[in-house]
Amino acid sequence: MNTVVKTRCGEVRGSVADGVNTFKGIPYAAPPFGANRLRPPQPVAPWSGVRDAFTYGPKAPQPPYPPGMELFLPPELTSPGEDCLTLNIWSPDLGSAGLPVMVWIAGGLFEYHGTGASRWYDGSRFARDGIVCVTINYRVGAEGFLSLGKGNANRGLLDQVAALQWVQENIAAFGGDPGNVTIFGESAGGMSVGTLLSMPRAEGLFRRAIAQSGSAHHVTSAATAQRISQYLAEKLGVAATREAIASVPLDSLLAVQEELKS
Repeated sequence: MNTVVKTRCGEVRGSVADGVNTFKGIPYAAPPFGANRLRPPQPVAPWSGVRDAFTYGPKAPQPPYPPGMELFLPPELTSPGEDCLTLNIWSPDLGSAGLPVMVWIAGGLFEYHGTGASRWYDGSRFARDGIVCVTINYRVGAEGFLSLGKGNANRGLLDQVAALQWVQENIAAFGGDPGNVTIFGESAGGMSVGTLLSMPRAEGLFRRAIAQSGSAHHVTSAATAQRISQYLAEKLGVAATREAIASVPLDSLLAVQEELKS
């Protein structure tokens, strides 16, 4: 059985099974590539007709897991891809139910994973307990966190803020109460939760926060972030600007990113 919900950007069609309405791969921002590469998240373009929301969207581009990492990160259901800024929703009741909302932020060292597309993160059990559950994707690695000056840094965190803004604007249509949102996350997701608590841009986007196995102690100084950007640009053979680094093929950027870790 299927069901359709109208969001501010267009209608989405999800599935219904065992009393749970499920919507996967809903875009909350435009694909962060092409003209949007290495920029803060941009608004998603409205669509006409009904958009199917039966499958997870791709996770953000990233290198393969290093040996052994798969033991610590959940098995994923998608591959990397450009249209990665999506979210997933499980709800027991659509319309004006005003149910509590929980938004899950996955971990992955801010280098890998960063996706809600996993069997571990299936929100149907939350839905059966009367909660609207949301899981989100965000950018990781250099694409998400390389500092490029003039306020262009921490794009992965800005992705999370954009997802929370989308929840505020749309979750009521899925049965959720935008005034009763809890964010929770694990590892890098827990660090993200701690950081969102102190971000002015995130003010008013959630009511409660749960940081699991991670806290906001990972801050790098602006000077150190700029040195890292300069060194990466030198390795790529380009200037340390957004325009120059955005012109580098993604595979080359990921390769240098991995080289700098070693």
